[in-house]
Amino acid sequence: MIKRSFLIVLFSYFLLTTIAYAEENVDEEEQKINLFKQMEAITYVPWYYYAAINQYESNIRKASEEKKLIDIEIPDEKWYGLAPQTSNNPSAIELFLGMGRDGDGDGKTDKHNEMDILYTFGNYLQGYGHTEQDIKAALWNYYRRDLTVLSIMNYARLMNKYQKITFDTTSFPIPQGYNYSYRNTWGDARGFGGRRIHEGTDIFANYGTPVRATTFGIVELKGWNKFGGWRIGIRDIYNRYHYYAHLNGFAEGIEVGDVVEAGQTIGSVGSSGYGPPGTSGKFPPHLHYGMYKDDGKSEWSFDPFPYLKKWERNTP
Repeated sequence: MIKRSFLIVLFSYFLLTTIAYAEENVDEEEQKINLFKQMEAITYVPWYYYAAINQYESNIRKASEEKKLIDIEIPDEKWYGLAPQTSNNPSAIELFLGMGRDGDGDGKTDKHNEMDILYTFGNYLQGYGHTEQDIKAALWNYYRRDLTVLSIMNYARLMNKYQKITFDTTSFPIPQGYNYSYRNTWGDARGFGGRRIHEGTDIFANYGTPVRATTFGIVELKGWNKFGGWRIGIRDIYNRYHYYAHLNGFAEGIEVGDVVEAGQTIGSVGSSGYGPPGTSGKFPPHLHYGMYKDDGKSEWSFDPFPYLKKWERNTP
């Protein structure tokens, strides 16, 4: 009890320091990382898990006019348990099996208080342990969705490797100096394998032209598909899945689970697909580039053409 009280006092000091920093217009990323690291000092749960969960929750929220550092929103039924949803009594909430905890030592449990939210989630994770497998188990029991757990764990790996939480650098998938052409082909009809729409943009280029990752991310898929041929899938920290298909081959050493950077070569242009493994040449060589968005419940294709035009203009 004494140890916890000391930690809360220490945390309150850190909070005041963070507020002072905010008043001096410290970068928002630095403010967030400070908060996550302060929580790590109390719960021993590594800071990048807090950052990854917060990023995931931010991705699935609708845009709000209210600017918040912490985007984690714990549902009422999890926060309060069987306690009245007007209660802010920590003992009552804990007694009725609610998750809500007092994180800033004010004697109240407020699900809109950023310190209470972070400490509550940290306390929940801490209950499972501190290893990667422990965290995965905790996340699965909380979200009950494999893709959500995979995404959060991958975000955490990315953030831990680079010790930052913002990854906005982008690249056009074909390097400068190579001939290529493309137009907006998203939504066009396709016939192979049954009538369907084209879920991407085709970028025509010569065999062997390098294909680059458009964003930082984690390789989630690699291999053969009868439609896409040799293809690779990369998910970034904004719940966007980037799909590169009809490749001639993959960059040496690249494997599922690898961290990739924007502009990193991941393969080369080919004409593979439309048949069993190894099928090639049924259409001119090109890169099929698709983008998909996950909202925490389902995933869908959207038009990548505007992104490609923007990245083409801004890539050095």
